[in-house]
Amino acid sequence: MTQAEKERVPIEKGFFTIPRDPSEPPSLLGTRCRSCSEVFFPRRKVCAKCLSQDTEDTLLGPRGTLYTYTYVHVPMFGTSRTDAQGYGVGQVDLPEGPRVQAVLSGGAEDFRIGMELELQLETLRENRKGQDVVIFRFRPLAAA
Repeated sequence: MTQAEKERVPIEKGFFTIPRDPSEPPSLLGTRCRSCSEVFFPRRKVCAKCLSQDTEDTLLGPRGTLYTYTYVHVPMFGTSRTDAQGYGVGQVDLPEGPRVQAVLSGGAEDFRIGMELELQLETLRENRKGQDVVIFRFRPLAAA
């Protein structure tokens, strides 16, 4: 396996996909209730709307709309990042229904409510096995 093909693993399993091809977009892992059609992120075994246990896993994203956000002007806790630029945290409305809270990728001036965002994976650190530990973030959709 070359450096470019280094294995990527999630910081915590069960929240997002990691495509084998890095050019493919990731997806969030959600749940759809078969009884009432409500969609949730993260996944649930019991529907919070109708209490049905008849749920199925579903892929969400990779795009959404920024509902609201804030910008934290200190480095992200638990990272080895040395930049003191800070990071954004926002609530993102997904077309499938749920509103998710996520870290945002970009500077404080890069965001505005109502803008389109896309899901991306970012390497947080390397683990003891030499794998890249990744998190998901949303970034402003590149202008066409």
